[in-house]
Amino acid sequence: MITELKSQWFYLSSKYTEEQTSMILLWDDILKHYSDKNRHYHNLSHIQSMLLQAEEFKSHIEDYDALVFAIWYHDIIYKSTKKDNEEKSALFAQKTIKTLNFEEKRLKSIQNLIISTKKHKVILNRNKDNAYLLDFDLSILGREWNIYENYTKQIRREYKIYPNFIYKSGRKKVLQHFLECKTLYFTEAYKMKYENQARENLKKEIEQL
Repeated sequence: MITELKSQWFYLSSKYTEEQTSMILLWDDILKHYSDKNRHYHNLSHIQSMLLQAEEFKSHIEDYDALVFAIWYHDIIYKSTKKDNEEKSALFAQKTIKTLNFEEKRLKSIQNLIISTKKHKVILNRNKDNAYLLDFDLSILGREWNIYENYTKQIRREYKIYPNFIYKSGRKKVLQHFLECKTLYFTEAYKMKYENQARENLKKEIEQL
C-alpha cells in the first residue's frame, strides 16, 4: 500500500515541481504524520480509500488535483484530544502546497475543502467537489456492518485516553447528530448507495454503547 501511495503522491506533486528533493521531503512528512502509533483509523488506509473513490468519480470532479491534495492533507494533523485538527490541517496544507507553486485561488479552495470536514457541511457553494470530498470521507458509515464495526473499534482505540463513561456519552452525541441530519451524504450516488445502511449502522452502534 505504501509503495502505491508514494507513487500516486509523486505523480501528483510532479505536476507542480521538478524538485525531487522537495517531493521526497513532502512525502516523508505525510508518511510520518499518518503512520503515528496513535492513528488506528485516520491513517494511510483511510487516505487510500478516499483516493480510490476519487479515482472512481474522476469524471464528475471539477478540480481533481485540488480535491486529491485536500484528501492527502485533510487529516494530516489529528489528535483526539484537540478540536482544531481541521483548521491546523488546512493551515499545514496551505503552507506545504504553496511550496509547489500551486495557484493561490485553488490553494484557498483546498483549505476550505479541508475545513468543511470539521462539521461535515458543504461550505463551498456551487462546488460539487466539496460534496464528493465529504461523501468519500464518511463512506465508511454506510459499509456492511462487519466493516463498520471494525471502524468503531479503531475509533475507540484512537480515543483510548478517555474512560468508557466519557467516550460513550460523547460518541452517542456524535452519532445522534448525524442521525438528525436531513441526509448524511450530498451526492446522489452516495445517497443511493450508502444512506440507508449508514443510518442502520449508526442506530445499531448507539444501541450497543
